[in-house]
Amino acid sequence: MLSYIPIFVLAVLEGEVYYSAACARAVRGELNWLLVIIAGALGGATGDQLWFYVLRGRIHWLDRYPRLAKYRDRVSARVHSHETVMILVSRFLPGLRTAIPVACAYAGVRAVKFSLLNLTSAFGWAAAIMLLVKGGSRTLLAFGLEAWWGPFIPAVIVILFVRWLGRPRRQ
Repeated sequence: MLSYIPIFVLAVLEGEVYYSAACARAVRGELNWLLVIIAGALGGATGDQLWFYVLRGRIHWLDRYPRLAKYRDRVSARVHSHETVMILVSRFLPGLRTAIPVACAYAGVRAVKFSLLNLTSAFGWAAAIMLLVKGGSRTLLAFGLEAWWGPFIPAVIVILFVRWLGRPRRQ
């Protein structure tokens, strides 16, 4: 059982790297794959929820900065109009894994909704990585991510998300 504690702790802190290694150990039969998924999912969800709960109701100090305050209503409206989808996909977007819980805390998303959707997303994330590791390099080839530009995808997604979040809503 002690082998699963580092999986949980490191999923809280960083996400994919150690968790993927644990999945590889599970695929080789060294660890129980179900316990690896549970430890990874609970650790990942805990990391996201720490940001959300630490900043919930406390982040409005940003309003003291006029350049940031002018975006408060835009960000809140954008988050509320897409909060379910944002929370569900946040676990799959490494560059936004912290930004989305922070935006949800800033916008005042209901805590129960955030926690339940985030936990659901975390289990999907953990299971998806386990399947990717089990499938091996063939899986990345199927998605076309073996090319040199594959690592740039998360960076582009982060940039597009931040621009979308601060953009005025169309009427």
